[in-house]
Amino acid sequence: MSYETRPQPQQVTGWVGWVWFAGIMMVLSGLFNIITGAYAVVFGDVYVQTARRLMVFNLTGWGWLHLAFGVLLVIAGVAVTIGQPWARIVAVVIVMLNALSQLMWIAINPWWSLTVIAVDVLVLYALIVHGGETRKARLS
Repeated sequence: MSYETRPQPQQVTGWVGWVWFAGIMMVLSGLFNIITGAYAVVFGDVYVQTARRLMVFNLTGWGWLHLAFGVLLVIAGVAVTIGQPWARIVAVVIVMLNALSQLMWIAINPWWSLTVIAVDVLVLYALIVHGGETRKARLS
């Protein structure tokens, strides 16, 4: 006599909603980065620069960097939202790099950079601590 055993569904908590929220926030942050980067590249005079306040790159270089992070954040955010297993690791790395780039960008746009860093920390918490629950939600 053979019994077919079904895997028992694992309990999905309310944190799965926070992980989806993190994915949507990544998409939104990516779109903001694309806009910010495009403005820095095309209309560099919109931002006020002080002498020796930007590290490593000039304003155009940081604009291209924000543009690239924006595209990567949108792709990773969509992947996190639909529950792709690889997306959590990629998203954590991209969000950490985005927070670091915002720290460098703080001399140009301080309040916005601090806000983005705070959102990035919330996204990191949701992805690292509860990101595995999206797989459970997808299976149930």
